[in-house]
Amino acid sequence: METKTASTRTEGLLTLFDMQTTFFARAIEGISEEDTYNRLNTKANHMAWLTGALVHQRYLMTSETHPELKQAGADLFKDNKGIQDNVKYPTAAEYLNDWKKISPFAREALMTMTDEKLDSEFNMGPMKMTYYELLSFTVYREASIIGQLALWRRLLNYPALKYD
Repeated sequence: METKTASTRTEGLLTLFDMQTTFFARAIEGISEEDTYNRLNTKANHMAWLTGALVHQRYLMTSETHPELKQAGADLFKDNKGIQDNVKYPTAAEYLNDWKKISPFAREALMTMTDEKLDSEFNMGPMKMTYYELLSFTVYREASIIGQLALWRRLLNYPALKYD
């Protein structure tokens, strides 16, 4: 897979992005639909929401270059909506299809980001950051969510996430 980026600053992010592209599918593999909603009597985000939030984030990475692309259940995550009780989220299979569809576009966006673009400001309402800071946070958050999915696997008595 090509790893030459427009900016050397994104090379490490691309390595993590590629790993997480693979880990995501493994994190949700074999989980029953019923268990994706199991919160084990806590207020924690369940796997159905975590999975959708992660997929949504990849779609956001391409929102400037491919605004027409939308994930299943996009309205459930619009404007950084948190978990909603008594809501039916898309299935793991639907999320995985969306992940496979968006990941090449998100990877392209990451690879073609120039230093000029990375240094430009991204306006998030009251909060402002550079595109580089946004991409760094996005890749970090992907790892965090995949880690949460891995923990849910164990808490719900599924085999551990395999990283090989």
